[in-house]
Amino acid sequence: MRYLKNTFIYVIIVSALFSTAASAQHSPTEIKSLLTERDQEIKTLLGPEGTEYTDQQREELKEIINGVIDFDAMAKTALEETYDTISADTRTEFVDLFSTIIRDQSLTKLEIYRAKITYNDISIDGDKALVKTTAELDEVRTPVDYRMRYDGEEWVITDMSIDDVYTAESYNNQFQRIIAKRGFDALMKSLRKRANR
Repeated sequence: MRYLKNTFIYVIIVSALFSTAASAQHSPTEIKSLLTERDQEIKTLLGPEGTEYTDQQREELKEIINGVIDFDAMAKTALEETYDTISADTRTEFVDLFSTIIRDQSLTKLEIYRAKITYNDISIDGDKALVKTTAELDEVRTPVDYRMRYDGEEWVITDMSIDDVYTAESYNNQFQRIIAKRGFDALMKSLRKRANR
């Protein structure tokens, strides 16, 4: 009986230790540090206003801007239930095309990355988090929020919103309309054209 009691106490202690470690790992501070570091890297690479960027610099910016985005998660949200009905090869191509479009769009207006970022709230629920920020540029304040997930190694962005319009959800509306009217093959054809521009 004493053995069972001691074993039970041991399990409780170990569970508490793991719980404490997980709590420390899933902290608002860590998320804020990740995003702040990313923001600073982008601003450093942008340099002063009016800078002309080489192709290499643009590629570096693209990698930093998109480096913490989980494109698989965004693609799944954008495609909804169709995601689970297509073959593995088609799914891989879809994610590649979708991520190419998002990554290219991230460089269309580089000046927006000069905005001053204020972190208003970071709420964590298990391995998911919602980050609410305000981006201020030229005295214009814009709410920018991030949905994030802990993938076992680091926090990644699964969707982001500007003025309460989420990227993956917005694409979902577009994609579902195309699929309903013209079918999934028509969507893929359209995405291939956009990605190759």
